[in-house]
Amino acid sequence: MTLIFRMRSDLAESVRADLRRPHPFAFERVGFICARVAQHSSDGLLILGYGYHTVDDEDYIDDPSVGAMMGSSAIRRALEIAYINKVSMIHVHLHDHKGSPRFSSVDLTESAKFMPNFFHVVAHLPHCAVVLSADRAIGLCWRPGRAKPSYIDEITEVGAPIRISTKR
Repeated sequence: MTLIFRMRSDLAESVRADLRRPHPFAFERVGFICARVAQHSSDGLLILGYGYHTVDDEDYIDDPSVGAMMGSSAIRRALEIAYINKVSMIHVHLHDHKGSPRFSSVDLTESAKFMPNFFHVVAHLPHCAVVLSADRAIGLCWRPGRAKPSYIDEITEVGAPIRISTKR
């Protein structure tokens, strides 16, 4: 199955700008992108990011062992958005350097813990985790009925300049 995630470049840049804001104690920020999903071929999905929701300062947990730790209220808000709007949710954070980012072991472990919760509120849609860099991105997608995520094959920021990131 081919997985493609697209969003407008102005959305991507506003997400990066939000994720670069300093936090009183967290070393990085996180947020959620809302997305619609369409089938783009007999075996492919097109995931279209259209809106961004920041995690409020008070919804971070002070945990110096990680860059950022969301509290349950942040996840609950994202679940409510997914449920009310019947959308896919993409958890996003930034590794602020040029070039291809990678998921850290903490990114992989923590995403695997909370991502299944989204299937309790919107079971028929995929939900993803994306790491942005200054000019690239990488993503994982959890699909309904699948135990493990798959890497997103292509992430495209549509606009000027157009940016295309492909999986490893």
